[in-house]
Amino acid sequence: MSRKTVYGIFDDEEVLLNSVKEIKSNNIDIKEVYTPFPVHGLDKALGLKETRMAIAAFVYGCLGITFAGLMIYNIMIIDWPMNIGGKPNFTFYHNVPSFVPVMFECTVLFAAHLMSITYLIKCGLFPGAKSENPDPRTTDDKFLIEFELEGSTKKIKDLLSKTGASEINEK
Repeated sequence: MSRKTVYGIFDDEEVLLNSVKEIKSNNIDIKEVYTPFPVHGLDKALGLKETRMAIAAFVYGCLGITFAGLMIYNIMIIDWPMNIGGKPNFTFYHNVPSFVPVMFECTVLFAAHLMSITYLIKCGLFPGAKSENPDPRTTDDKFLIEFELEGSTKKIKDLLSKTGASEINEK
């Protein structure tokens, strides 16, 4: 059988959220939901898992502070030791207070940039990626639910019209 794609377009986010809850209660799989802005509670209604970006941020921050420590040690202790303010220039641990700002900024730099890159790669938003938005109005003021079905689409179309979809399209 051929797979059919059905789109339900909504005008209001509350109607969309109630429709998603109704559809999920009928054990129908939703492929994707497109919205022009984040809808509070939609991730829970869809049953999405919590993101692991916080863990990635921690790992990237640890990588940044490690890089900063190694860089400072190499530059200020091994390569070109300087006596700044009478502090000893041959030990790292005596100079740590003066290195804290640089280490903090490297931690933030690594965490922010690597999280951004991870997000873009995970979402497939790298340069040259093809857009997968089925209706350009979802970037303006419409909300869309996308289904991929095999066989009859009558049940899902009836359910979408019952829950308040302003348009129902089939592809």
